[in-house]
Amino acid sequence: MRSRLSSVAAVGCAALVLAGCGSSTTEESQAETPSAARSTSAAATVTTESAPTTTSALPETTPPPEPTPSAPTTTLVDVEYERNESYYFASPDGAFQCGIVRLPTRTEAGCEGATDPVPPQPDNCVVNWGHGIRVKDTGPGEFLCSGGPVYLSPDGTSPALPPGSALTQLGYTCTTTDVDVTCANDSTGHGFTIAPGSNETF
Repeated sequence: MRSRLSSVAAVGCAALVLAGCGSSTTEESQAETPSAARSTSAAATVTTESAPTTTSALPETTPPPEPTPSAPTTTLVDVEYERNESYYFASPDGAFQCGIVRLPTRTEAGCEGATDPVPPQPDNCVVNWGHGIRVKDTGPGEFLCSGGPVYLSPDGTSPALPPGSALTQLGYTCTTTDVDVTCANDSTGHGFTIAPGSNETF
């Protein structure tokens, strides 16, 4: 009987010991859990620092200089030379009346006035000869054979084309200097230069 009780007591003690050990292990495990959680949380927390933004002042720019007004062109497109679909002007010295004229069968440019030298009058010219030069749609410049004014404006007066100026109309260009007038066909290059004491056809 005593021996059985001792055995029971021994078993009970052993059970208590096991229970105590198990409880201690569980408590230690539970006690360690918050620390582990803190470690995990600390490990999971990442601090992100944004890079500083640097703002630099834009360099000062100098505005471009104001454009310099260009000298007015010497081609007097703004001067009224037109009369009845033709263009009339006088030489700077007034010695010649010139025009770029549209005729029923052709367009020509010419100047009339006294010039020297003048070639001999051809047989087929029975009116005034050599009182000017013209250039037509084809062929080189030639002396006038006419019975009256050809390049005088219908209203009787023509504005002077200043020296160094150009008048380009109807396929012809006429330019002036202080002493002469040159007119040429823009397509063929033929024309003339006329002055009181000289002349040339080309």
